Amino acid sequence: MPPVVAVSLVLSPVIYLTGRRLAVTARTVTLAALGILWLAFGLTAGEFAASGTLRYVYGGVTFGFDGLSLLISAAAILLSTLVTVYSGPDLRGKAGEEKYYAMLLLLTGAVIGLVSAGDLFNLWVWFEMTAISSYLLVAFYRDSADTLAATAKYLIQTATGSILVLFGIALVFAQTGTLDLTHTHSAPSPLTIVAGTLFVIGFGVKIALVPTYTWLPDAYAQAPSGISALLSGIVTVSGLAVLLRALAVLDGLALEWGAALIGFGTMNIVVGNLLALRQDRVKRIFAYSSISHIGFMLLAVGIGVYAGQEIGFAGGMLHLLVHGLMKALAFLTAGAISYMLSRADSTLRI
Repeated sequence: MPPVVAVSLVLSPVIYLTGRRLAVTARTVTLAALGILWLAFGLTAGEFAASGTLRYVYGGVTFGFDGLSLLISAAAILLSTLVTVYSGPDLRGKAGEEKYYAMLLLLTGAVIGLVSAGDLFNLWVWFEMTAISSYLLVAFYRDSADTLAATAKYLIQTATGSILVLFGIALVFAQTGTLDLTHTHSAPSPLTIVAGTLFVIGFGVKIALVPTYTWLPDAYAQAPSGISALLSGIVTVSGLAVLLRALAVLDGLALEWGAALIGFGTMNIVVGNLLALRQDRVKRIFAYSSISHIGFMLLAVGIGVYAGQEIGFAGGMLHLLVHGLMKALAFLTAGAISYMLSRADSTLRI
């Protein structure tokens, strides 16, 4: 697998074991691991710049980087670095610090693996790894009943979405005999329509399409603020990029998928903004705002696909990256304010 992914998977258990057995803090080890990850990413980006394309093949498993996957990978490493620095005071003296940082690095590697997967099945595997590490991080404060309820809702809904995606992948394989994203092109047929529908619903749970969004406000509100930043900044937006890659293998239905994305995008914009107005906690306001911003991304991409104009797709992807960084920093700011207020009154929650 690509070095930038392998580094995350290898060093994640190292962080956990080191944090438990040595005097050095897990946060310090994580920062060192992220430094190595930045180096690996720099080498990967350099290879891409030199050749214009980058593809890794290991047996039957393929990975490939393009401009979008490299940008999302860079955003993932950047936000993980910021969250690691940010989380130090909040986690000081709390049990399970080594688990937090180990899962954080694993989540980073899983997101990079997700956006660089070269075939549909391995895309699903990384989709699952992203989900599992996210569950564990959302449930970090598991002494709260609200946190456990939010995690259970997240688990049930995203597991259902994963099953639907797997069925969609099986239908694509039955139609084409291959799962390679660069060679799989399925002509319009009833199987193609069903597979695309399963992809939209299954990945739609991960990116909080209306009406499958109900897990998101609870998970964002109950997770540690640093994890809310990662969920909003890289996990959800990477799900959108992966949905578009999966739909791209279904040829001949651009008008239909474009119209569907426009419809879902419009619903997300309206529902997200209206529900945000009813909230009285900052993190829930940010969560519903994220739902509406996902709608803007879908609307732009849908218009681009429907009209056959690349500018729409480019605009949606730009919004994806800008929103990821902006909303992540908003969650970190809210968490910092909450931390300062809790030092004066531990009952305050924002």
